[in-house]
Amino acid sequence: MREYLQKLSENKSLSQVEMKDAVRKLFSEEVTDSEIAAFLIGLKTKGETVEEIVGLVQAVREKSLTFSKKVANVMDNCGTGGDGSKSFNVSTTSAFVIAGAGIPVAKHGNRSISSKTGSADVLEYLGINLTLSPEEAEECLDEVGISFLFAPHVHPKIKNIMKVRRELKIPTIFNLIGPLTNPMELDYQLLGIYRRDLLPTFGEVLHNLGRKRAVVINGAGFMDEASLQGENHLIIVDNGSISEQILTPENVGLSSYPNEAIIGGDAMRNGEILLSVLNGEKGACRDTVLFNAGIGIYAGGKADSIVEGIAKAKESIDSGSAKQKLESLITIGEKFKKEGVV
Repeated sequence: MREYLQKLSENKSLSQVEMKDAVRKLFSEEVTDSEIAAFLIGLKTKGETVEEIVGLVQAVREKSLTFSKKVANVMDNCGTGGDGSKSFNVSTTSAFVIAGAGIPVAKHGNRSISSKTGSADVLEYLGINLTLSPEEAEECLDEVGISFLFAPHVHPKIKNIMKVRRELKIPTIFNLIGPLTNPMELDYQLLGIYRRDLLPTFGEVLHNLGRKRAVVINGAGFMDEASLQGENHLIIVDNGSISEQILTPENVGLSSYPNEAIIGGDAMRNGEILLSVLNGEKGACRDTVLFNAGIGIYAGGKADSIVEGIAKAKESIDSGSAKQKLESLITIGEKFKKEGVV
């Protein structure tokens, strides 16, 4: 670690191979908390490169639970959090809509860190089993078309790094890479990020990680979701090409709403909002989900444009398909719980 810390202190970047080796060392018992902290601060001060982020993600995924490639064309639509918007669980709600449109969704998420209610909190309230084995999670994905991967459960060896990260009390690269560390092999991805300056970097990272198509988005008001408040900045990765786009709700036939219109609350409140959207209730929350799910359906290769993706998102909700995905995920999770009781 001394060599890598020295390089960072001299404002020199690490190669992808060096970064993988350094992060592997962070997982070992030989490295102290002080070294972990120095490494994270050194990266932050220098500024993380594409190669460093890719190497970090690869090393973290090496230490996660192992999943097979049983289901093809899998996507995730996880955001980084950290935008301070206090919105309801937009991406979690959108995941069911995307799955209802026929895209297998491996939803990677956690409890609340920067927001009031994380994806795991609201899904647990709704009755979804958070601690599935890899085999059970893959069965969910295969049979239901959606599975939830609870980050602390699928990344059991990352506790020491997370402990230091919490003690530092400042954002580090680990505040941004959560959506990239999904342990399932992803073909497609919608990644929301609260830092607009990192959009091109994360587009390059997703390209290097082999996504067939992906969208990185920073919404109006610097949300880590698509927002109906104004301009949304997107990076689109499509079979190797990377392009930029600015999108407003008017561009896709949706009404404008301020971000305050989608403020959520605790797990119960956000669960009620999620259910109201899947039950077809009109308003700002539904339109925000349509916007995000539409971009997700486009990112997942089931639409040739975002406008077409939004139309398919409407169909997913109004046909009851999205709600059925939620109900089926609850049912299969209960089955696994009963089978686990001796």
